Amino acid sequence: MIKNITKDIRYIGVDDSEMQLFESQYHTPDGMCYNSYLIFDEKVAILDTTDSRTLDAWKENLREGLDGKQPDYLIVHHLEPDHASGIAEVAALYPNLTIVCTAKAKQMLPLYFDDDKLAERILAVKEGDTLSLGSHTLRFIPAPMVHWPEVMASYDEADKVLFSADAFGKFGTYDADADDWACEARRYYFNICGKYGQPVSTLLKKVTAFDIQHICPLHGPVLEGAALAEAVRLYSIWSAYDVETEGVFIAYASIHGNTAAAAQCLAGILKEKGCPKVAVSDLCRDDMHEAIEDAFRFGRMICMASSYDAGVFPPMYDFLHHLEIKAYQRRRVALVENGSWAPSAAKTMRGLLEGMKAVDIVEPVVTLRGRLKDADRPQLEALAEAILA
Repeated sequence: MIKNITKDIRYIGVDDSEMQLFESQYHTPDGMCYNSYLIFDEKVAILDTTDSRTLDAWKENLREGLDGKQPDYLIVHHLEPDHASGIAEVAALYPNLTIVCTAKAKQMLPLYFDDDKLAERILAVKEGDTLSLGSHTLRFIPAPMVHWPEVMASYDEADKVLFSADAFGKFGTYDADADDWACEARRYYFNICGKYGQPVSTLLKKVTAFDIQHICPLHGPVLEGAALAEAVRLYSIWSAYDVETEGVFIAYASIHGNTAAAAQCLAGILKEKGCPKVAVSDLCRDDMHEAIEDAFRFGRMICMASSYDAGVFPPMYDFLHHLEIKAYQRRRVALVENGSWAPSAAKTMRGLLEGMKAVDIVEPVVTLRGRLKDADRPQLEALAEAILA
């Protein structure tokens, strides 16, 4: 796809509609896009390359986009292979090309490429460094741990464009769900960048000092106007681990359907009590990474699980483990366990949650025995009142 972003900036990214499992773990039913850009001036700059799966298509876009011009620079914002697999080939195609990246990226380059002469062609940049292309000047903003240590963003002072690396990215091809950026951007953020809220917040403080008219991420659409303002608003919430949506998220893991029935009953009770929004996820069947997204989106969560092998049913264990490694924090969580002869799920869930930062375990913990009975409803009523208090 070739597309003009401004008069001098051209999009040359590639869609991979066949990509169904990004990073070998995240479901991408709409595929994925790998964004790359050109800036035309007295000097010509390529901004990032692509994934190895789409390298041939990207090289064709590069050739067509350059339209016979010779590039002077390759700006590498992020060295992860889905954005940098073309570095060696581009360097070979254009022997006078200078590679611009952070010192950390230069140090990491041999981890991915055998050509030891690449290092001789690198211009390492740091905070506040600029690169003049003519009328366009790129200002470099290191962004370590968003979400790798070598990452940087850059800002084009002429056209007021922020090249944001993986920040502000989303799952899907370039035009997929263009009218609902937040849905897949939220799932992308919390599963890929979610652990690194402080570095993301630091980057936001730096870049929001600039007059930004376009955000060009490495995944997803270019953001501008109202969509840009909304994306910055949401990133401010997400990176601070604040609550985006008032309501309750119920995550359940049920073996034979009895805990599932209790989850649906509890969802109904919450709605009756005026809860503004209730989201429910079956951890055994629904997308785990959407469940992680909702856990961060809401300020209140109820974990409901069957006991299993003197612990908790593995889908719930897996879910809580994911939350732990993504730095889940500052939330209120209630627990419901189900156990026919020796209930153990609540103890295991509590142990996992207590290792997380500022997670408040709401009392009472509810214990069910087998199928949901009329006598259980008062316990669920009390739990609903406690989580909403």
